[in-house]
Amino acid sequence: MRLIALVLGVATTLVSTIAGADNLSVAEVGSFHVGGRAVSLTGLPTRDVVFTAGSQPIKVDPNGDFEVEQMYVQYIKLAQPKARYPLLLWHGGGLTGVTWETKPDGKPGWQLFFLRAGHDVYVSDAVERGRASWARYPEIFSGEPLFRTKKQAWEDFRIGAVGSYKLSAADRVALPGQLFPTEAFDQFFKQGVPRWASTDTQIQAAYHQLVQKVCPCVIIVHSQGGNFGFNAALTAPDKVKGLIAIEPSGAPKPEAAGGGKLKAVPHLVVWGDYIAQSPLWTRFVPASQAYAAALRAEGGVADWWELPKMGVTGNGHMLMMDRNSDQIAQMIQKWMGEKGLMR
Repeated sequence: MRLIALVLGVATTLVSTIAGADNLSVAEVGSFHVGGRAVSLTGLPTRDVVFTAGSQPIKVDPNGDFEVEQMYVQYIKLAQPKARYPLLLWHGGGLTGVTWETKPDGKPGWQLFFLRAGHDVYVSDAVERGRASWARYPEIFSGEPLFRTKKQAWEDFRIGAVGSYKLSAADRVALPGQLFPTEAFDQFFKQGVPRWASTDTQIQAAYHQLVQKVCPCVIIVHSQGGNFGFNAALTAPDKVKGLIAIEPSGAPKPEAAGGGKLKAVPHLVVWGDYIAQSPLWTRFVPASQAYAAALRAEGGVADWWELPKMGVTGNGHMLMMDRNSDQIAQMIQKWMGEKGLMR
């Protein structure tokens, strides 16, 4: 395939090994769906539906054959990658792969950062998110979709303290030193999508199939994606060569790390600021902390970063969108290099 040269401006904050990459040579851009299963539905009532104003009703029959529970993946492959393995970016709950793309304030996100750093990058929409598509519920997805409010996101993502969200952007109060671009919060929330609380098994199955399709690889996960990434490494330690968990909301039980199967799979867990001020996250942190300790006890590498203790302050849950997101990406990039994941 003819190489496509993309001329990109380089942010001044990029590390010196990336800063010279004015020309990013891309070999291939594409996408695919992976995972899922065929389902047949019968016995459901038909109904007449008008699809556009002025048209005649059309009979809609929901009975028949469907493909469901698949995930969507977009990839960008470089002409000359510097990383040993492709980098997979897995989003959190109520979000999609947009998490890693352009930030809400219009600045480049981690997808472009890590492309410039020399990685082939795969960004996915998990089962029932974004371009992965929904399935009928409750016939296929049990229960109904859940919708996060702006207040929940403002508080749970530690942009502002509990009670600080207001309808008017001018009246909202961010946490002191918060680096999320609060002027772009409403723009950020346009990314929010419904989620189910009953589809973890299906999501995990699709991620396992993705790993088998494109790996060996390194995976970066965020929030709800944490458990999916940890389990992917446990299931295929020969395929997952490194795992970076950004504020994982859960983790396997410590005994899952037994047997030393992950000795050759370095793990990194990254936490932002204001954890102690969040009733939600003080409950979530111990699970991954115990799992990381168990990995180390088995002889593995499980580095634990609390950014404020490293002199990096002001980051909430969406730290890949914060004003200093490139600084954190640089730190992760350096960690990958130290763990032998670059050429």
